[in-house]
Amino acid sequence: MLKWLENVYLDNPRIPSVMLNLEILRIFISPGHDFKGRHGKERLDHGSQSVDSVECVAGRGLEGDRFFDYRDDFKGQMTFFDLAVAEAVERKLGLVDFELSQLRRNVIVSGISLNDLIGKRFEVNGVAFFGSEECSPCYWMNEALGPGVESLLKGRGGLRCRILSSGTLRLGESQLKVII
Repeated sequence: MLKWLENVYLDNPRIPSVMLNLEILRIFISPGHDFKGRHGKERLDHGSQSVDSVECVAGRGLEGDRFFDYRDDFKGQMTFFDLAVAEAVERKLGLVDFELSQLRRNVIVSGISLNDLIGKRFEVNGVAFFGSEECSPCYWMNEALGPGVESLLKGRGGLRCRILSSGTLRLGESQLKVII
């Protein structure tokens, strides 16, 4: 399926697209799952590493991340999260010592409504993605950040993506190309 998408969409001038500015503010990878499969148990503490760049591998995920090669055609090979949402949650709940890594999302961005990318193919600096679905928050968010976070994040928990072409994402100003 990936080859078909690449042949149809990549660099095809007949497919209309829109270019937007996007800023990549933080990139996180985590070597293990703190919450997944832990229902009824305490969380683990694998931590998250903040990196300046990350290799996106088509169909597999982010090198070094817990979801790399997690499952064939996994719809959450990587996640994006909007800084404005994080700041709103921090303000609303008065979170103390809040760190963006606590969100357990990979790429923190500003400048785009992530829900608008659900069901769409897009590129960030030449790396192609498919916006699979909202990264719905779960009850673990209340443990990781504080009571009420799960409900505040409903409908704005970030964007889960499949990686369609390999390449590198780096911190800084970026170009977002949305395929219409």
